[in-house]
Amino acid sequence: MNSKRINTDICSGNDLVVRLEGDTLVMRGDLLLGEASAFVNAFSRHFRSVPAHQLRIDLNGLKNIDSAGVMALYYTKKKLKENGVEAELEGGSASVLDKIRLFYPEEEMSVVLPRRQGFLEQTGARVREFFGLFMMEFLLLASNLFYWGFADLFRPSVRRRGDVVTQATLIGVNAAGIVVFLSFVIGFVIALHSAGQLRPFGANIFIVDLVVFSIMSQMGPLLAAILVAGRSGSAIAAEIGTMKVTAELDAIQTMGLHPIRFLLVPKLYACMLTMPFLIVFANVAGITGGALAANIYLDITPEIFINRMRDIMMMKDLYTALVKSQVYAGIIVLTGSFYGLRVLRGAEDVGRMTTIAVVVSITLVILADSVLGVIFY
Repeated sequence: MNSKRINTDICSGNDLVVRLEGDTLVMRGDLLLGEASAFVNAFSRHFRSVPAHQLRIDLNGLKNIDSAGVMALYYTKKKLKENGVEAELEGGSASVLDKIRLFYPEEEMSVVLPRRQGFLEQTGARVREFFGLFMMEFLLLASNLFYWGFADLFRPSVRRRGDVVTQATLIGVNAAGIVVFLSFVIGFVIALHSAGQLRPFGANIFIVDLVVFSIMSQMGPLLAAILVAGRSGSAIAAEIGTMKVTAELDAIQTMGLHPIRFLLVPKLYACMLTMPFLIVFANVAGITGGALAANIYLDITPEIFINRMRDIMMMKDLYTALVKSQVYAGIIVLTGSFYGLRVLRGAEDVGRMTTIAVVVSITLVILADSVLGVIFY
C-alpha cells in the first residue's frame, strides 16, 4: 500500500490525504485550489506504479471541492488512461458530486480546422449572406422608417417639438454654403471647357443650352446629394453607432420609446424638407458660374444668357429635381441609419461603419440618379 500525505497552507487549515490502497485511491479532506496543484504534482510521480488496470477513486472522505479540484481529478484520470489504467469515481457527498457534475468536462475539447472552401462555395456563401441577411435587414429598416415617417405625419403629438427644425439646420442649412460654392465652381468649369469646343464652330450661344441642361437635370441635384451624403450621412451613421455602443439605444427602448420614431424619423423629415432647397441653390449657383464663364470666354452677356435660358428651361426639370430630392433624402438617411445600427463594438467599428455608410450612400445616390435619368429622360 502506498500513501501520500500532502500538507498545504490553506485558510481553513485542513490537509488533503491521498492513499493508494491496492486498486483504490482514497482521498480525504478538501480538494481546493491550494491543494489541487500539489495533488497533481505528487500523484504524477506515482501513477506509473499503479498495479491494476482499473483504479477506483474513493471520494467518500472529501469534504469540499472546487473547480480547480475537479480539473485535478479530470487531469488524473486522463493521465491514467494514457498509461492504460481506467479510473472511475466512486462515492462522494451530494455537494461534492454536484460540483463535479457542474465543472467536470464532458469531453475533451479538440480544435477542428475548418475545411477550406472553394471559390464557388465562397461566392455562394457571400451571395446568400448578402441577400438572406444584409438585404433583408436593409429592407426591414426601410419599411419601418418609411412607415413611421408616413404615419407620424398625421400624429404631430408624438413628435418632439423643435427636433425637426434642429435636424434641418444640421443637415440642410449648415450644408448650404459648401453646396453653393462647389456648384458655382462646377458650373464655371463646365462652361470653361465647353467654350473651347464651341468657339471654332461659332456656336457660342449653345453654351447656355449645355450649362442649363446639364446643371438642371443632372449636376445640380447629384452634386447636392453627394455633398449631403458625405457630410450628413456620415454624421447620422456616427451618431447612431455611438449611441448603440454606449447603450443609449437600449436606454431609449427601456423608457418605452421607439428608436426609429424617436431618432430617425425627425432626420428623415429634415432631410426631405431641406434637400429641395439645396438642389435649387445648387442649380442657381451652377448656372451663375456657367454664365460668368460664358461672359468671360465667349462674350455672352448676362442679358443674352438669361433670354436664351428662358427658351430652353422647362417645368419638367423642376419637377424632376423635386422627385430626385425626395429619393436622395430617403437614401441618405436610410443608409446612414442602417450602418449606424450595424455597429457592434468600440470606436473603431464606429469609424469603419461610418466610412462604409458614406461610400454606399454615394453609390446608391448615383445609381438612383441613373435610374431616374432613364425614367424621366
